[in-house]
Amino acid sequence: MKTMKNNSRRQFLGAMALGATATTLSVLTNPIYANVPISNTKKMQDAEKWFDNIKGKHRIVYDGSMPHHGFPIIWNWAFYLTNNETGTPDSDMTAMTVLRHNALGLAFEDRLWEKYPLSDVFNVKKSDGSAYTRNPFYEPQDGDFPLPGIDGIKRLQERGAMFCACDLAAKVFSNAVATQMKLDAKVVYEDWVSGILPDIQLVPSGVWALGRAQEHGCGYIFAGE
Repeated sequence: MKTMKNNSRRQFLGAMALGATATTLSVLTNPIYANVPISNTKKMQDAEKWFDNIKGKHRIVYDGSMPHHGFPIIWNWAFYLTNNETGTPDSDMTAMTVLRHNALGLAFEDRLWEKYPLSDVFNVKKSDGSAYTRNPFYEPQDGDFPLPGIDGIKRLQERGAMFCACDLAAKVFSNAVATQMKLDAKVVYEDWVSGILPDIQLVPSGVWALGRAQEHGCGYIFAGE
């Protein structure tokens, strides 16, 4: 039984990866996007205004393209920790993490992690290799991060950190997952958007957000592998 389950999971992941790649290459021409708008003027205006929340003398943006054991979150926390240690209060700095590409799943609430195989899709696993049915980096529990005492997304937001999620990646991955689960792609995409964690801003794309952050004075650091 365990072998059959593992084989099924591997087959799902292989098919999902191929589907995501194909969808990425045809993202602007795939017929599914006739029903899933590429852009929304109101949403994009909100995303532009969101960057006005960046504050303080010290500003950094982390490019989170891979889950990388939570390091797109860990580096954000480390920025606050070490700036505090050198005399800078939270009020005089901003650390932003852009969750894009394979790190997109870190932006989703527990409901989606339980409903869809996000732990497999984004390869975020427990230390024993088993799958999560919750987002381990929003309100982390013992063992979720490599070291104890690291703030999760929720606590970092309370300190002024900013997080955003790539809409383009949401379209690509939700379409691939919907295809493999034989679900309506538009419904799955809308479900994913509705399941973005509180105060995480949906942006047109991760690379768009990285550019905007730098235009607002943020230094750039790659936070992937």
